[in-house]
Amino acid sequence: MPTVDWSQRISINVNVCHGTACIKGTRIPVSVVIDNLAAGVSHAGIFGSYPALNEADLEAALRYAAALARESTFELPSLESVV
Repeated sequence: MPTVDWSQRISINVNVCHGTACIKGTRIPVSVVIDNLAAGVSHAGIFGSYPALNEADLEAALRYAAALARESTFELPSLESVV
């Protein structure tokens, strides 16, 4: 199965969900898809809640999140400040 090009399935439009990245052709934010996957919701469960989605959309959401993670960094607490 060829890999999904996330840029073909994710859109950002200031007139849709205030410019939040969404699955193209829907108002379903990518963050909602990623949150569901992170929470352990099965693909079938996600499709039950969001019937407009398909496997390629879930893969695109994951690839988009991975691309953001490669490009962005966040300041994390050091071990000294946690102890």
